[in-house]
Amino acid sequence: MSIDKREFDIIIWGASGFTGRLVAEYLFQKYNSKDLKWAIAGRDKAKLTSIRDSYLDTSIPILIADSFDEVSLKKITTRTRVICSTVGPYSKYGSLIVKSCVESCTDYCDLAGESQWIRKMIDLYHEKAESNKVKIVNSCGFDSIPSDMGVYFIHKDILKKDLKISMRVAGAKGGYSGGTYASINNIISEASKNKEIRKDLINPYGLNPEGEKNGPDQRDLNSVIFDKKIKKWIAPFLMAGINTKIVRRSNALSNYTYGKNFRYDEAVMTGNGFMGKLKGIMVSIPLIFLAAKPGSIMKSIFNILSPNPGQGPNKNEREAGYFNIRFYVFGESVISIYKVTGDRDPGYGSTSKMLAESAVCLAKDSLNESYGVLTPSTSMGDEILKRLELNAGLKFSKIK
Repeated sequence: MSIDKREFDIIIWGASGFTGRLVAEYLFQKYNSKDLKWAIAGRDKAKLTSIRDSYLDTSIPILIADSFDEVSLKKITTRTRVICSTVGPYSKYGSLIVKSCVESCTDYCDLAGESQWIRKMIDLYHEKAESNKVKIVNSCGFDSIPSDMGVYFIHKDILKKDLKISMRVAGAKGGYSGGTYASINNIISEASKNKEIRKDLINPYGLNPEGEKNGPDQRDLNSVIFDKKIKKWIAPFLMAGINTKIVRRSNALSNYTYGKNFRYDEAVMTGNGFMGKLKGIMVSIPLIFLAAKPGSIMKSIFNILSPNPGQGPNKNEREAGYFNIRFYVFGESVISIYKVTGDRDPGYGSTSKMLAESAVCLAKDSLNESYGVLTPSTSMGDEILKRLELNAGLKFSKIK
């Protein structure tokens, strides 16, 4: 069947999960009265029916498949233009749906922040997806759209190569769900057992094409330091490990539009003086527990205190949330400052809107002819930038 004649524009895969439900709610509220054909899918019909009847409308189709059953997956991937996947951890549940999308010539987007799994998908499916003219787009949420599209926006404005850009989280409010913790725990568990995974996780260019896994950037920040250029204390940022790799992959995939000596890093900005340093230390403490060795006492304590998969911030917490990110562009000194802001909590309120708009963009917009395992900026460019500002509550701007 021609992709233009498929039954659906978008199928939300994993709609019974916490983020999947939010994506479905957003599509229902924003697009249900418009020319968008979509459905929800998963393995548990009872849960999907409950989600649909409680938050959506009985007119929304429900499709059933299993993450480990290729035949059932093919029955949904061949019926839609785009699969929007929220089923994580992706390294456990996400591989066969990507394979099915590539084989069915179906575009795909997700929220994956698991760089070891994205590396695997690149190695397995990039060339075939490119040949089949399929866009496989990972990291379409808070990791890594603000970072990836922020640098894209800056480069469109400055048009200079080989810049140094430092992203600093200036402020954010919101909670994490159990699914996020499960994904991070899975990364740590896989890395502890596999030397090659550890190697790619440590390498700043671990998602670059083979033969291009090197450059001027060093490993992500892992301690609290005073940033002399912006005159603030900074601390490690949880999402830097995936965001920085996605930005560097975008550069490589775009034939080094940013330059071969482009440099990029991320951190949390915690303020001035003693209180700035203290805040940096406090920000870092949860990361120490999170990175603890599987089976250790520290990890056990962290797992007890963490939310379970399917749990996350409530509606009031999501709507009261926000994020404010600064990008410092350097020459000999700071030459420009840009910012990206979001009007909901970063992990869920904003993320669900970013992913939903990415799916609609892939399904409806006239996009570039880049194919393979891509990034948000290399797959959707100006079109997703417009949608993020128009619909998803993000703002991209220059401060000076």
